[in-house]
Amino acid sequence: MAPAIRKFVTFIEETFIEGGRHSDRPVTAVGVVAILENPWANQPFVDDLSPIINAYAPILGEEMTRRLVALLPAERIEAYGKCAAVGLNGEVEHGSALIHTLRFGNIFRHAAQGTSYLSFANTRNAAGALLSLPMTHKSVTGTRSHFLTLNLQVADAPRENEILIAIGASDGGRPHARIGDRFRDMEEMGIKA
Repeated sequence: MAPAIRKFVTFIEETFIEGGRHSDRPVTAVGVVAILENPWANQPFVDDLSPIINAYAPILGEEMTRRLVALLPAERIEAYGKCAAVGLNGEVEHGSALIHTLRFGNIFRHAAQGTSYLSFANTRNAAGALLSLPMTHKSVTGTRSHFLTLNLQVADAPRENEILIAIGASDGGRPHARIGDRFRDMEEMGIKA
């Protein structure tokens, strides 16, 4: 059983100037989106989502990761994340089911040479809604310079009976990041990990 993918959409964002100042180097963020038919839409409540999760998630993970690392090679990736938006005839759980499984996430994490969990968002939206794909550092989650958001929008997705799945990565943190990190706060406040 394979997912019925209607299309893939790719986003590339390169930031040269932030806050009116040139960055030391451009920061590139890449997003890969898959639009697929929601296999659970318009059905009575489904108790066990695992058969479709197990069938679809590895296929989506492999293909989306292949597309992303072709645009942003693993050795350049510093931050990453994922998101899902289910169309109006689905449950938020349907989108969550496909991204919150190691059968999906581990494929991307290993390819990106990351060790931390993938930052995430999941929601229900009408077609064309603006989606936020959050990212954090791929290995050190307290690194606030890499708390990033890639905004994505696909004009005709997700349709009512579809799921939009996205993964994203960046080759740097925010240009001119200067708010410190979680570990410095902990040290200053006398908080032990």
